[in-house]
Amino acid sequence: MNTSFERYQCQIALPGFGISSQEMLKNAKVLIVGMGGLGCPSAQYLASSGVGTIGLVDDDIVSLSNLHRQILYNPEDVGAFKVEVAAKRLQQQNPSVSIIPYQQRVSSSNVMELISEFDLIIEGTDNFETKCLLNDACVLAGKPLVYGAIYQHEGQVSIWNALQKDGSYAPHYRDVFPNAEESQVPNCREGGVIPTLAGIVGCMQANEAIKYLTRSEETLAGKLWMINVMNGKTQIIKLRKTAVKITSLPQTVQLITFEELTKDQTLFEIIDVRTGEEHRNFNIGGKNIPLEELQDHFSSISLASNPIVIYCQSGKRSMEAVKKIRSIFPEKEVFSLKNGINGIKS
Repeated sequence: MNTSFERYQCQIALPGFGISSQEMLKNAKVLIVGMGGLGCPSAQYLASSGVGTIGLVDDDIVSLSNLHRQILYNPEDVGAFKVEVAAKRLQQQNPSVSIIPYQQRVSSSNVMELISEFDLIIEGTDNFETKCLLNDACVLAGKPLVYGAIYQHEGQVSIWNALQKDGSYAPHYRDVFPNAEESQVPNCREGGVIPTLAGIVGCMQANEAIKYLTRSEETLAGKLWMINVMNGKTQIIKLRKTAVKITSLPQTVQLITFEELTKDQTLFEIIDVRTGEEHRNFNIGGKNIPLEELQDHFSSISLASNPIVIYCQSGKRSMEAVKKIRSIFPEKEVFSLKNGINGIKS
């Protein structure tokens, strides 16, 4: 990294910051999981502030509906892998930092290895399964995790599992949201989100990372920061640890892309877990078994000899269906169609 700190003079001039804090940022390694609405601004401000090594994890491609809030991408990037585009733009923004792209989905089989070389993890994901997985991995590895969430006009930020002065760790995600994996909150595409909220929350995540890496005592560890951008109100609530213990990682749902499925669709048993009306309006074949009726069809599912592919509109209901089937038939190979019908149409 360039030893000249001229670029960073305005932050170095801050009371209590100085060259020593800039050196800490230079030597820091941060992993950002999810290069969407939160990951984009987080990555931009961490790169611009001189964080020495930034890893980017995402297996998704840029779609047109991303562009209103995912500010690293342009219309010509549609169809390209997010981490490739983001890495290039961030490197142009600050050539003196190291940007490492990981074009893959975080899963229970790779998460421990992914986070092992980094000092701090930032999660900008939009599903509860990955939030829980990252939380559990960071608790097991003893690493801090900067949390962010957005929905419509409301956002949240905290830093989970930060090491405290007394040697204990701050509350983590499951202390605050013990039943997160059962939540039914829609994602941004389904529920909507104001684009400026993504920028605000992503910048707050970068801010928490900078504070933690420069050893500030004023982090959001043990606190949850919340904002409503419609009325401008913010609040911070204090959190407490519970008796929740993390002893192992949850098993992640296997995903399959539409391209992989259509290479030879006859090799799979396909189930659409949307409503009958949704299925009639548009489908890609297979049986229609609405999610709420799935348990009534376990006997026929048990007879399926081929791998099973579940699909829905966005991938959320299908992931829930996979978990239900795997809980009863753990030996079966069951996939969720990545991004659901929306992924095919985008």
